[in-house]
Amino acid sequence: MSIDAMRRVFRHAPLTELHADPLQQFALWFTEAKDSSPVDWLEVNAMTLCTQGLDGFPQSRVVLLKGLSGTGLQFFTNYDSQKGQELAADPRASLNFYWPHLARQVRVSGVVQKLPRQDSEAYFASRPRGSQLGAWASQQSAPIASTAELEQALADADARYPGEVPCPPHWGGYELAPQIMEFWAGRENRLHHRVRYSHDGQHWQQQWLAP
Repeated sequence: MSIDAMRRVFRHAPLTELHADPLQQFALWFTEAKDSSPVDWLEVNAMTLCTQGLDGFPQSRVVLLKGLSGTGLQFFTNYDSQKGQELAADPRASLNFYWPHLARQVRVSGVVQKLPRQDSEAYFASRPRGSQLGAWASQQSAPIASTAELEQALADADARYPGEVPCPPHWGGYELAPQIMEFWAGRENRLHHRVRYSHDGQHWQQQWLAP
């Protein structure tokens, strides 16, 4: 298999007319990615979440963006999971989005904090029942003997909550408040366009970067 010969020619639009606020710029790009997705299976809200492992090694996994506010990007998970423990120890994290159909990438670095409990409960209530029960059944990141153990835990949760399923105390949302956001657009001859937004504590500053 010749991996080194794999390459793509980028002929997409340049980066122009950027918003002063990177979260507004992100909202624009996200909408364009969603509206122009060529296939149903492409989850444009999929993002790579990177954290600092408890052993010092960086850790990454794909999670789903579930909210965008004027102050940050939101996602939900099990607070007792590996990533939850890592974020409790060090709330600094980064996100990465890549939309291949637009040849665009967005990198976000910042600090996370838990969402208010009422926000987590409101989102949990909107989830399908199976997903709600799964949040009770799975002790995320904990070793299991087999998948049969999960199926039994799901059945037990279903029997325990025949009606409304409450939000588990160990489950909820985070918001990452960005300190740095970088927008990348693929261009011909590998002269890609890169713009970095950095927050100085009061205002956002823009800086073009060499690709």
